[in-house]
Amino acid sequence: MSAPTHTPAPRAVGANARLHWWTLALPALAFALLFTLLAGSGQAHADSGGGSALVQVTHQLLRAVG
Repeated sequence: MSAPTHTPAPRAVGANARLHWWTLALPALAFALLFTLLAGSGQAHADSGGGSALVQVTHQLLRAVG
C-alpha cells in the first residue's frame, strides 16, 4: 500500500504573478536619490569646513555601526 504524497501548490507564473511592494519601490527610490544627487551637483560650492549634511550623517552612521 502506498502512502499519499503531498505536493506543494504551484507558484503563480506569468500574468498571475504578484510582486512585493519593495520590488518596485527600491529601484524607484534609488533612481530618485541618484537623480537628486545629479541635479544638485550643478550648484556645488566649496564649504567653509563644516561639511555637508550628507557627510555628517554618513559619519554618524559609521560611528554607530563601527
